Amino acid sequence: MIHFHLDARSGMPTYMQLVNQVRRAVRNGVLRAGDRLPTAREMVAKLAINPNTVLKAYGLLEGEGLVTSRPGLGTFITQGVEAQLAPAVQRQLRRGLDAWLTRAAEAGLDQEGVMALVNLATDESRQVHVA
Repeated sequence: MIHFHLDARSGMPTYMQLVNQVRRAVRNGVLRAGDRLPTAREMVAKLAINPNTVLKAYGLLEGEGLVTSRPGLGTFITQGVEAQLAPAVQRQLRRGLDAWLTRAAEAGLDQEGVMALVNLATDESRQVHVA
């Protein structure tokens, strides 16, 4: 089950926040093929957003082939979309990541600082592997 949340300070449009959360949930195995996403009405009630925002997000996800809409039934994760990691590997990596996040917070990094450091390390890692 996915729990959507919005960050008004992120500068990212609401529909893209929803799209990115679904993408991450599928990639991390939180959502699997056949799982139903909340209806637009459910999202509006929970997040206090415009139904067109939800429909825009779901339309983008459908265009990517990540979800399919079944009239009268809802929007579902497409068959054949698999999580990138096995659950055991994900749990092991999460333990290490959780410990690292605790150390980062103790060092004074906020969420933006954490993301900046992760992005820097990711970018530098890609450069090393490309070169």
